[in-house]
Amino acid sequence: MQVLRPITVNDFAALKEIAIESGHGFTSLPVDDGQLQEKIDRAQSSFTKNVDKPLDESYLFVLEDSESGKVIGTTAIEAAVGLSVPLYHYHLGKTVHHSPTLNVYNTVDILSMCNDYTGCSEICTLFLREDNRKGLTGRFLSRSRFLFMAQHSERFADTVIAEMRGVSDEAGHSPFWQWLQEHFFSIEFPQADHLVGLGDKVFISELMPKYPIYVNLLSKKAQAVIGHVHDKTKPALKLLEKEGFEHRGYVDLFDAGPTVEAKLGNIRS
Repeated sequence: MQVLRPITVNDFAALKEIAIESGHGFTSLPVDDGQLQEKIDRAQSSFTKNVDKPLDESYLFVLEDSESGKVIGTTAIEAAVGLSVPLYHYHLGKTVHHSPTLNVYNTVDILSMCNDYTGCSEICTLFLREDNRKGLTGRFLSRSRFLFMAQHSERFADTVIAEMRGVSDEAGHSPFWQWLQEHFFSIEFPQADHLVGLGDKVFISELMPKYPIYVNLLSKKAQAVIGHVHDKTKPALKLLEKEGFEHRGYVDLFDAGPTVEAKLGNIRS
């Protein structure tokens, strides 16, 4: 039997193993002992805290095989994101270049950096160890968060988001990041990804382009991955879409993976 429960201090070793297994792009579980311990401590405090509105609480669960006692997965909910550390996204929009005199009308896609999801709740840290990815286990791990949120709705915001891992290769290289790196940064994607996982986002405001980026100026490879997910993330995205989550044009700054959203009261579970 599988049991979903709040994480405890005794789960540190298992959490670190999962952080290592999750690989590049899984920023919510950095391979850093201090950060992982802080996540456990913060979760334990959040579960016991009296809450009448969502703030900086974090609810981290583990899925345990009751027969073996082994932790086989994780899932988490952030009550309200972006309140202490800014949460950045690109929003994919359009701008029109029009000249009646020259009879020219062009619509161009642009990426604009924003903080539009500040204060929203976020589901995150969904990971199931490879040997257990069968049957309905993944669906159970995903849907259990929504049941918890429905039971304790006062702890969460009206809008719930999920950041989906974008396209990268086995070495952790992202086509989208490679274009950004060439023009604005001098660090590799895994390093930037790791810094974000550690909560160090100062470099984003310091180095990211301040003005909208014209998508047609990006490399073809970078354009092709905007709004698309990593192959290993496709099942998770399908589950969320069945729950009513939609992509409204927001993508990750580094790998251009989509962020999907739903109103808490409209989630099907």
